[in-house]
Amino acid sequence: MKKYSKETVVGIFVVIGLACIGYMTVKLGNVGFLGDNTYSLYGDFTTVTGLRVGNPVNMLGLEIGRVESFSMNQEKQLVKVQFKINKGIEIFDDAIASIKTEGLIGDKYVSIDPGGGGDLLADGGIIVDTNAPTDIMDLVSKYAFGDVGGGSKDGGK
Repeated sequence: MKKYSKETVVGIFVVIGLACIGYMTVKLGNVGFLGDNTYSLYGDFTTVTGLRVGNPVNMLGLEIGRVESFSMNQEKQLVKVQFKINKGIEIFDDAIASIKTEGLIGDKYVSIDPGGGGDLLADGGIIVDTNAPTDIMDLVSKYAFGDVGGGSKDGGK
């Protein structure tokens, strides 16, 4: 009788442990189980250098979603980026989406200025005004070779 009670207690602890591991996997992996609490928005960028699926989407300094996918439009020479935005976050059709860098050489993220002068974007809406990331190496090379101001080195003579 004691043998079966010890096995039962061990079995209960194993089941509880597996349930905890499953819960943490879902929470840390940003996986929705019982319905999706997000909606999709899209933006067209000229380049998405350094941006990856899963990178954060921020608004006013807070994370409001994630980058979901990329697709290329070769006719227009643009990359369509799909964002998953948390429900309850209001973004207007005059919003601006910019790809930015955390720190000097950090990861990329999408920063959204929510706008406010137009209609609300619904699921599947498109953010028309977008800004591609600034290429740090391009700026460094321009500075090194004296082309930052756009003028000549001899003072315009």
